[in-house]
Amino acid sequence: MDLKLTEAQQMIRAAAEDFLAREAPRETIVALQDSETGLPDGLWRTAAELGWLGMLVPEAYGGSASSFTDVAVLFEALGHGPLPGPFFQSGVLGALTVLEAGSEEQRRRILPRLAAGREVLCLAITEPKASWGPQGIHLAAARRGAGYVLDGVKLFAPDAAAATHVILPVRTGAGERDLSLLLVDRSQAGVNVRRLPGFVSFQAEVRFEGVELGAEALLGRENEGWAALERAMEKALPVLCAYAVGGCQAVFDLSLKYSQTRIQFGVPIGRFQRVQDHIIRLVNHLDAARWTAYEALWKLDTGRPATASVHLAKAVASEAYFEACNAAHEVHAGIGSSLEYGLVPHTQMSRTLYHYLGDPKWHKRRMADALEW
Repeated sequence: MDLKLTEAQQMIRAAAEDFLAREAPRETIVALQDSETGLPDGLWRTAAELGWLGMLVPEAYGGSASSFTDVAVLFEALGHGPLPGPFFQSGVLGALTVLEAGSEEQRRRILPRLAAGREVLCLAITEPKASWGPQGIHLAAARRGAGYVLDGVKLFAPDAAAATHVILPVRTGAGERDLSLLLVDRSQAGVNVRRLPGFVSFQAEVRFEGVELGAEALLGRENEGWAALERAMEKALPVLCAYAVGGCQAVFDLSLKYSQTRIQFGVPIGRFQRVQDHIIRLVNHLDAARWTAYEALWKLDTGRPATASVHLAKAVASEAYFEACNAAHEVHAGIGSSLEYGLVPHTQMSRTLYHYLGDPKWHKRRMADALEW
């Protein structure tokens, strides 16, 4: 296993770092926390022009068919911000879901617009009785002629306020896994999106009130949506882990610099053993997240069985980002809670990603299933 970055991947990382420094410095990241969508139009247009929104889209549909590791290198750099916005939701999970579930006609219609940034997808999965498995899906799509009618709610839908379309699993049969994926235009009558307050990052409630959908809203085949979504999530999760790695690296950089420059009792606080303990704890989490994420990516890119490694990577990355922020706050003390300093957006993002697409407990259980324990 060779995890060194190729020359092309180093260029991707350099371009992303330059983009963040120029378009989304710390002051911009902090200011975005108070916006409705977390994404100024200019940033999205620039990302589309750079080809970032279609990296996982095949060339036949207007993308560049990059490797998973290529995309992860980009997302690690974005996580250093952490840059919010539907980059992962639309360009990674949304694109993969359309590829796994959609018909050929749907792929040709949706993916070029997604890669060009003209459409923005988000996945609305969880409901009031939250679970990341099919048993947590209770929203039923009632049949009306050849189409469907939706009445219900999805909770904690990331980037729904920035999306033009929402993909949601709904119950269309009696069996636990008899779920279908529906593609809903956010501007349609009866669709209401409300950003949720609290310690979450740009997540929303999406409420459906008598939303009438035609047969074309069905993504792929009826009752086969969950299997397609699982395949998409398995490929998308290591990219999300790389974003968390970028976050871990950023809070380490902040903490190390602060420990070297903050003077107390006449010496840098990094001289104190307890501060060193927190930084070492942070490094351990950072390294664990990095190597488990990139091992899973390597397996996906080389066609090796990756399921157990993907679940391990998500469990480790969720805990790592969460605990890295805890350690960083211990190093910084009061200044770390200042919104202008830049640590708080990472803390908020780490709490969001801890649960998103499954918390560590969920993925450890899935890893055990994959290993047939």
